[in-house]
Amino acid sequence: MSLETVSSNLSFGGVQGVYKHASSATGTDMTFSVYVPPHDAGAKLPVVWYLSGLTCTHANVTEKGEYRRACAELGLIFVAPDTSPRGEGVADDPEGAYDFGLGAGFYVDATQPPFAPHYRMWSYVTEELPALIAEHFPVDMGAQAITGHSMGGHGALTIGLTFPDRFRSISAFAPIVAPGQVPWGRKALPGYLGDDQAAWRRHDAVALIEDGARVKELLVDQGEADGFLAEQLKPSLLAAACADAGIDLTLTMRPGYDHSYYFISTFMEDHLRWHAARLRGRG
Repeated sequence: MSLETVSSNLSFGGVQGVYKHASSATGTDMTFSVYVPPHDAGAKLPVVWYLSGLTCTHANVTEKGEYRRACAELGLIFVAPDTSPRGEGVADDPEGAYDFGLGAGFYVDATQPPFAPHYRMWSYVTEELPALIAEHFPVDMGAQAITGHSMGGHGALTIGLTFPDRFRSISAFAPIVAPGQVPWGRKALPGYLGDDQAAWRRHDAVALIEDGARVKELLVDQGEADGFLAEQLKPSLLAAACADAGIDLTLTMRPGYDHSYYFISTFMEDHLRWHAARLRGRG
């Protein structure tokens, strides 16, 4: 699979790159970023996948996430894909809303017109992009972790719960834990997947756990001053599901923090150190 380098910059002794390729999953060009820390020639490194939230591209966390210093110290590759397909002919919300369509792929494979031809972010993130990363970067694919923010936290949780043998650790910042029970999800899931509520449940972390998905542990940080907390995020639903399932959930409520990258960047290093310990078998 061919890859075009959009930009490449030295940072903390490693390389922060942005790349573009023609995606067979989405039928569009897709852009993503990868940070590769300094490493010995021939070394294979653990990888942390980061999934972004509504309205974002790869650039938000790349520019604001403040992960490179920790990744350089810990020897972690950090991969950040886009949140939806883009380009000519890609459908958008007919009213141009921020929470559906472009920038809001919800990490599902759409089955409903006009979104089905291109909105295949589940296949892109779980199949195509990992194969591309494995081909072009010095990744140890036996040492993968996943995290994300808001809609991307939803993606990280649902992908991690679906592929428990692939990911050694799963975390999230202010995730949408139960999209089937909140306005963002009750718009996106039927819009992309139709009326089949069984399909919705496969993309709902709380429902997945209720239906038998199991991992050892999860890490979630949530700002108490997050304006979306009460209506859209509802971490108490995840806490209850994990308690019933025997999943060790570390849910930390952060007083004064909101939904922004000021919050994410503050606790990014904590998450990366948590992942690094588990990726190297010390968690």
